[in-house]
Amino acid sequence: MKTFFKPVLAAGLALAVTAPLAAPAAHAQVAGIATSTPEIVMVRAAARIAGYAAINTTYATQIQQISTLRQQIATATQSLDTNSDGQLTQAEVDANPTVRDQIQANQTTVDTLSAPIALAQYYVIEQLINDYGNARTQVIQSKNIQIMLTPEAFQYAADGVDVTDDILAVVDQRLPQVATTPPQGYRPRQNTVETHQAVQQIILAAAQRQAIQQAQQQQQAAPAQPAPSGR
Repeated sequence: MKTFFKPVLAAGLALAVTAPLAAPAAHAQVAGIATSTPEIVMVRAAARIAGYAAINTTYATQIQQISTLRQQIATATQSLDTNSDGQLTQAEVDANPTVRDQIQANQTTVDTLSAPIALAQYYVIEQLINDYGNARTQVIQSKNIQIMLTPEAFQYAADGVDVTDDILAVVDQRLPQVATTPPQGYRPRQNTVETHQAVQQIILAAAQRQAIQQAQQQQQAAPAQPAPSGR
């Protein structure tokens, strides 16, 4: 059986996020039918988490430069929005060519700095993809699975159908670590790029949810301000 990884629009490099997502409860497969989500396996795989952490350490200086440049780009872009409507027209962009050119130059630098980081992440993901089919086959055989689908294919599924956790456990056992330095001339396959994009989007979405939760917790923990007394 072929492994299918759904392409997801790229959401940029999740450069500093390496923590695993919270795992759902493990269930056993039911009645020969099972579901799994390969992208979740990739996100939560111990080898990916450790690999991304090593990449972040190797490229720590570049990551800081990228963060600074992105802040500068955001500030400069906001300055072009002269009517403060949150939308940039071509006229607003062209009205300040100096700022426009600086934004373009900064973005080019960001792309250059990001390229080797992305390539290293591709290599980590591709090594996991290369052995994912073996891990999935091991689970299929051990649980006598006859049909494997994605969760989206079901309108309803009872507890016990999802075997993503089972595949993850086998992946972690078979491939506890991966290399983070691509060989000379390495070029990622198309399915590697698509899976990397999916992984990045999941990581970023999780980071955004965590930031929202932290903000809410801080707001709830903040002491209430006394109402001003009227005179």
